[in-house]
Amino acid sequence: MKLLRLIANLGYGSRREVTGLFREGRITTPDGEPLYADDVIEHDQVRLDGEPLDPAPGMLILLNKPVGYTCSHKDTGRLVYDLFPPRFRQRSPQLSTVGRLDRDTSGLLLLTDDGALLHRIVSPKSRLDKVYRAELAEDLRGDEAELFASGSLMLESETTPLLPAELEVLAPRRARLTLHEGRYHQVRRMFAASGNHVLSLHRERIGGLELAGLPEGQWRLLGPEDRVRLFAAPTAAMDQGASGNR
Repeated sequence: MKLLRLIANLGYGSRREVTGLFREGRITTPDGEPLYADDVIEHDQVRLDGEPLDPAPGMLILLNKPVGYTCSHKDTGRLVYDLFPPRFRQRSPQLSTVGRLDRDTSGLLLLTDDGALLHRIVSPKSRLDKVYRAELAEDLRGDEAELFASGSLMLESETTPLLPAELEVLAPRRARLTLHEGRYHQVRRMFAASGNHVLSLHRERIGGLELAGLPEGQWRLLGPEDRVRLFAAPTAAMDQGASGNR
C-alpha cells in the first residue's frame, strides 16, 4: 500500500491533508530522511514529526471502561471512543467495540478494527468466559449459586435457559459471577430473577485477559502473547455446561 493511503487510513487526515504533511517534510524515516506519498515502506519505518505512526490495521485494544461512557459511534453523550486520540475515529477500517458494556458498567472492554477477529471473539464457538463483580442492593439469599449453576434459569422474554454460571460470594451484597455466554444485560437480569438489583457492575476478565492494574479510562495495545492468553483453553465448567444443555 502506498504511504499516502496508509497514513490517511490511519486517520491523520484526508488524502489532501496528508499530501500537505509530505510537502512540509513532516513524514520521514527513523533517520529523518524525507518520505514521499507514493513510497511503499514498512509501517514501523515511518515517522510523523519524529514519532511512530499509530498501530497498523489489525490492532486489538484493551480498555478499562469507566461508568458513564456508551459503546456506540453515534449516541449522544460520552462515548468510549472519546477516550482515544480523535484521529482514531477516522481510521479505515473502523475501530469498533467487541460486544458492549452498558453505560453503567465499568471494566474490561476490547476494541478492534479487524472484523474477522471481532467475530471470532464474540462467537459462541470461542467459549470465552466473562467474569463480573457485582454490588447488590440486597443481601444474597444463599441459593443464588445453585440457581445460576442449574442450567435451567430462564430469563424473561427468552425461550432458551441460560448456560450454567458460577457465583462466588465476596460479601453479603457483593459477588463475582462467571458467565460462559453473552446475553443482553445478562448479569443484571440474572440477579433480578433472583429478586435482587445490581447497583454497580464491573467486568474483570474475558477469556484469559485481565485488566492487570490498568487505570480506569486508560487503554493498551495487545500483542501476540495477549491474544494467546485471550483464547486460553475453555474451562471444565463450560465443557460440563455445554454437554448438559445439548
